[in-house]
This record gives sequence, C-alpha cells and structure tokens, in this order.
Amino acid sequence: MSDARALLSGRGIEVADGAYLERADPPAHIVEEWLRAWAARLSGGTAQRKGRFVRRVNALETQMRAMDEAALRAAMRTQALRLQTGGLREAPVAQAFAVVREASRRVLGLRHHDVQLLGAWALLRGQIAEMATGEGKTLAATLAVCAAAASGAAVHVVTVNDYLAERDARDNAPLYAFFGLTLGVVKQDMPADDRRRQYARDVVYVSNKELTFDYLKDRIALGDVSAARLKLLRLRGGAGAPSPLLRGLHLAIVDEADSVLIDEARTPLIISETLPNDLGEAIYHEAIDIAGHLESNVHFHQGRDREIWLTPAGEAESARLAAGKAGVWTSPLWQRELIGKALSALHLFHRDRHYLLADGKVQIVDESTGRVMPDRTWERGLHQMIEAKEGCEISGERRTLSQITYQRFFGRYLLLGGMTGTAREVAPELKRVYDLPVTKIPTHQPPRRIRLPDRVFATSRERWEAVSARALEIAGEGRAVLVGTRSVEASERLARIFEARGAAHTVLNARQDACEAETVARAGEPGRITVATNMAGRGTDIKLSPEVERAGGLHVILTEFHESARIDRQLFGRSARQGNPGSVEAIVSLEDELFQRFLPPLARAALAARLRGGSAPNAHLFRLLVAFAQARAQARDRRVRLDTLRRDRQWLRALGFVGRHKK
Repeated sequence: MSDARALLSGRGIEVADGAYLERADPPAHIVEEWLRAWAARLSGGTAQRKGRFVRRVNALETQMRAMDEAALRAAMRTQALRLQTGGLREAPVAQAFAVVREASRRVLGLRHHDVQLLGAWALLRGQIAEMATGEGKTLAATLAVCAAAASGAAVHVVTVNDYLAERDARDNAPLYAFFGLTLGVVKQDMPADDRRRQYARDVVYVSNKELTFDYLKDRIALGDVSAARLKLLRLRGGAGAPSPLLRGLHLAIVDEADSVLIDEARTPLIISETLPNDLGEAIYHEAIDIAGHLESNVHFHQGRDREIWLTPAGEAESARLAAGKAGVWTSPLWQRELIGKALSALHLFHRDRHYLLADGKVQIVDESTGRVMPDRTWERGLHQMIEAKEGCEISGERRTLSQITYQRFFGRYLLLGGMTGTAREVAPELKRVYDLPVTKIPTHQPPRRIRLPDRVFATSRERWEAVSARALEIAGEGRAVLVGTRSVEASERLARIFEARGAAHTVLNARQDACEAETVARAGEPGRITVATNMAGRGTDIKLSPEVERAGGLHVILTEFHESARIDRQLFGRSARQGNPGSVEAIVSLEDELFQRFLPPLARAALAARLRGGSAPNAHLFRLLVAFAQARAQARDRRVRLDTLRRDRQWLRALGFVGRHKK
C-alpha cells in the first residue's frame, strides 16, 4: 500500500505524530475557524468546472465500452498510479470514474448518471454532496471509493447503522471484487480480532458509532506510542507492541452526513468502565418518592429548554420529606442534586418517547432517527434515576476512560466527504466545524412532488382523527400512504385508532426495527398504510408498484413538525423519488412540542382563537411561524453542539496541562 498522503498533495494537511496516519487536531482558535469558513466560498467550484468534469468522463465512455475486462482493470491500475503520485487531480479522477462506471454497468447492471459523477467528484474534493432523496447516493459513492481504494488509501464508508452498512457492502461487493479490492464490514458485538481483520481491508463499511468507539479503543491501547516507536517495537520481535484495530484515518465517506455530523454531535462519545454504585439503590428510589410528592409551579418550575429547578418552597418541602433519612440526605447540597435529578426523570424524560424498556433495561431512543441506542446512557446519575422511576435494576456508575466528539474525530481524517439529501440548513456549521463546504447536486429527472396545504388543529385528538381519516381516504384510491410520527408513543397511539376503525396498517418504530427492511419493501403496495417514526426517513427506498405509480404515487403525511426542518424534508423526500409522482402534506396540532416550546405565546393564542372561530390560519403566515419556531429550536441545538465542542477543547487543554496524551 502507498502512503495515503500522496492523494492529498497540495492540500496543506498537517499529519499527527501518532501510531497511524491521521490529521493533527484542527486549529482551536475561533478566528481561524471563521477564516476557513469564509475561504469555503471560493472552494465550491463553478458550474463550468462541474460541467467540464462530466464531459471529460462522458467523452471516455465509448472507449471504455470497447475494452474487455482485463483492459478495464489495467486502465484502473494506470489511473491508480497517477493518483498515488499526483494526488486527486481532475484528469486522473475523470479517467478512473469512466472505468468504474463501465465496470458497474457490466457487473451490477447499473450505469452512473451524470449527477452521480458530480456527487462522487464532490466527495473526493472534501465536500458534502447534497443529493435529493432517491438520486442514488450509495451507488455514487462507489466511484469515489474505488478510485481512492485502488490508490492505496484506507477507505471508510460510514453509515448510520449496521443494517445499512451490511446492505450497502453486500450490494456493491461484486464491483469491488472486479477491481480486486478487499471489502470489510464492521458490526456491533464483533470480536476485536475480527474487527482488526475487517479494518485491514481496502474498503470498510461501518456505522459511525462502531468506528468512533474503535478509534477510542486504539487511543487507549496505543497511548503515546508514535509511528516510529511502533515500527521499532515490531522490528524487535513484536514484544509489547500494541496492535491497533484501524490502519489509519485516510478517507471517510459519511452517508447521511447531516445526521452523523450534526444531529449526533451534541454529546461526546465516551468509553467508560462500570463501578460499584457508592450511593446504593435505595437513594435513587427515595429521591423518586420525594420528588413525586412535589407540585409543579409550587415546589418546582419547568423551563422550555428541558430544564427544571426547585423553588424555595420546594427546597423546604424536600428538606421536610428527607428529615430523618441518613447518609447523603443530611447534606442540603446533595438533597438539591438528587431531587433535581429525580424531578427531571419524572417530568422531562418519558417512556416510549425518550427511551424504551427492553429486557428490563432503560434504552435511549434517538429523537432524530427514532432508533434505539443501546450503548448510550445518561450521565451524572440521571440514567440511574430513570431506572428507579421504572422499577428497573439500578446500574453502576460510569468512570470515563476516554472520550471524543464527532467534531474532533471526523476532523482527524486526511480527507473527509459526505452525502445527504438535507444539508443546506446547516451548511455554515459544516464548514466552520468540519471544513466541509456543501455542493448541491441537481436531480437526474425533474421532481414531481406535490406539496398540499398544511392543516392545523387545536388539539392532538382532533389531529389524530384527521390523520387517520385522510390516510384511509388516500389508501382507498389505490395509493400507498406513509404517516410519519415523532415518537414511538405517537405511532402506537395512531395504530390504536386504525385498529378501532378496522383498517389494515403496519407500524415501524424502535420496537420493530428488526423487520425494517421487510416493512419498507412492502410500503409501496396499493392501499398500504405504514405508520413510522423518523427511522423511515434514512437510507431506505420505498419501491412503488406500477399500480401505485399510476394512481398518483406515495402520499406522505407529516403529523408533527420536527425541531429541525431537515428531518421534515427527509420525511417528505420519501415521496416522488427519481421522477415518480407523489404528494405530501402536514396535519399537525397546536399542542405539539415545537409550538409549545418555541412559538411565542401571543402567536399561539392568535392561532387558537382563529381555530375556535372555525377559520383556518393563513397558509403563508402559518409556514412563516413554523419556520420561526424551527429556527429558534435549531439555534438552541447549535449552542448545545458548540458548548460540547468547547468543553472538549477544555478537556484537551487540561490533559495537556497534566502531561497526559490527548486521547
């Protein structure tokens, strides 16, 4: 294998002095970050340059079709050598893409469209390719993967879960085999030796969580060992030489990049060990019992940003209820801490919305994707408090061994690119934090999606009745219907309404994620009603039957606006893919969390008054209010992510001060 640094010639990358090849930590000064953000305006490339690149590839198509398989492989070896010595310049990349497209046509039966060429070229230029849902991002990535891997770089294709990693690797395996590229897949619960063998291959498909945790394991095992010292240890016979899982952070292509780099970047990833719980299980149950006797707006107040605090009356009542209890209850400071955590567990975190109970354990649900995160726990005793609330066994406290943010981890790749259908809303943050400009890729065919007027109801009950009636109406026309909900609780409430009406339907949420592929595969059949949380909006393709396509395509009903407009666009993007017909609409309630937390009270009152009078709100004004509420919510989330990044840098400075290696 060649040194992957050759691929990045001319980019000014500073390489870390570690056991394997990775970029040094990016500059931490905010002025430098903003300078890099402004410089991004010059790096997106012009329409003329993009057109020139596509013409270059297309001009080679006739020549490639005339080649036999041996000649195609030889042509790829020639371009790989040029990439190794000269970097990712336009001419050899165009040649390599032409070879890969012809091989894909023969091996997979799929020919890359021009827009997929543009998307893959953006990946190799260190950009986010914003490609509309259904435009074939997975196939587009194979162009960049083959070109880079054939040149000697370790290529990591990062997906949001094991299912997608395994599926995408399986679907594209024949193409990689054609060029003699070895393919690996890393999944949850895979033994360390198996992981090491998978990472040693040319192309590795892996979820973002598995990859980041494996990097942390390497940081713990390698410590301060440099590349030179690791080689020396191995030359001496390998005694004491650590064997890392990964072979370097060369090139990462992140699928659903906004989900991984933005939505999941609010908290650091932590490797910890479980310690005996010094407080004892009884303390948590006592705290829940005391908190259950406190009254809202008398003993405590609840803020809009999921915060809760005791009033003076609450502190006095807590002290009264804790009187006579021994141990930490004798400390007023501990009383406030424990009761505060217990109140949060009771009033801010709800079963089937923020977490599920599975096998007697509390498992966190990702609010952006609707998926269970079995490897995550809340910190500082909150998780144990929720376990006490639910009557589960109290788990031990955790001690951090190593941690890293997604911002810092992905920033250490020598070359980082990504794909998503929804990036424009967070383009400034992607550039500022990851140095990733966003390039919008046009659609292969003109979109035919129809956006119907929004409908808003005063109460949640009215909304669910309207949603069920509308879904049955559309299904009765021979079309397929996808109803998107924000939580497991909401999906199951709607399912009960369909059951009461005797309507056939399918539910897809965190409880049924094991049968996701089968559910999605049948969601495009005539008369099919699928109720799904946000997990249905990522990485899956609803194939329409000919009957459904003739009847008007898939109809999507959004039942609650998400705090991020991107999540709504992902759901709407399930309809009218690849030039198919389709329609979307929103049927929501003023009781929804977005309106309750982020819409000014005066605006909510005006909308409620209009609804009570039997009039629908002005459509244009209502969408402006939704956009305003989402902007406020997203500003809060940006502050959380920036605070996470700030704390991470403080942690790094503290490690440097005490002389520890920066893990």
